[in-house]
Amino acid sequence: MERIELIFKMIAKEGFTALTLQEIDNYIKEIQHGREDFSRFNLSEHAGLCKGGAPLIGASIIACYATASITAGSNVESCQRSPANWEIDELQEKLIEQWAKAAKLWEDNSEQILTAKFGPMIAQGAEAKVYYHEGDISVVKERTSIYSTWQKALDAIVLHNCLFPETEMKVIGFTRDSDGLMRIVLTQPYVNCERLATKEEIDEMVMAKGFRDNWNGQGVNYISDRLALEDMHPANVFIDKITEKPICIDCIVKFVK
Repeated sequence: MERIELIFKMIAKEGFTALTLQEIDNYIKEIQHGREDFSRFNLSEHAGLCKGGAPLIGASIIACYATASITAGSNVESCQRSPANWEIDELQEKLIEQWAKAAKLWEDNSEQILTAKFGPMIAQGAEAKVYYHEGDISVVKERTSIYSTWQKALDAIVLHNCLFPETEMKVIGFTRDSDGLMRIVLTQPYVNCERLATKEEIDEMVMAKGFRDNWNGQGVNYISDRLALEDMHPANVFIDKITEKPICIDCIVKFVK
């Protein structure tokens, strides 16, 4: 944690200068090469962070900085007042956007570019827009946050990669859509769906990963000692045509605490 705190101090003192970007880039490489740890994650979760790519690692660093910065500021200015989630979320979004633009990971006209490069939009839900060209091995998603903070939205990608490596998400950039929502642009392997999984097949899959039904979500929410899985309904879990096993393509995943 000492290294990340040093970077935060540099950002606070110098702003998003070229030197600061280089320091963040160096720290990203240290994490990717296994020479530094990101202390909020255990070993398998840390692997999920690395699988998500350098943009995910960098955004996670910035989100942590934003949380530490606003918490410290609130404690100094308001007699130990804890900042509200919306305040944390706003600062995280602002700083991630600033960093992404400075790091050349931002695209203003993503919908037009993704359609031209990756094919038409084939699906749209509350969280993601999905683009796919017939025959490609991956889909591209524009994913917005349905979590209380952007840090939790980034964590969700890390935790998905940890739990479901066969459909790992790799972040390639950031954007805003036509509605003004900031979105994470990511790739994910295309799953050739034989059919939707049954409740029993989903139960068996998640229980093998240490989860149990939390009895609070009509059979689609699960919990372990560390993590919570939500929205595990059949539309998010396919039976793969090749392996004939259930594969989770999307869900809500977060830390219990």
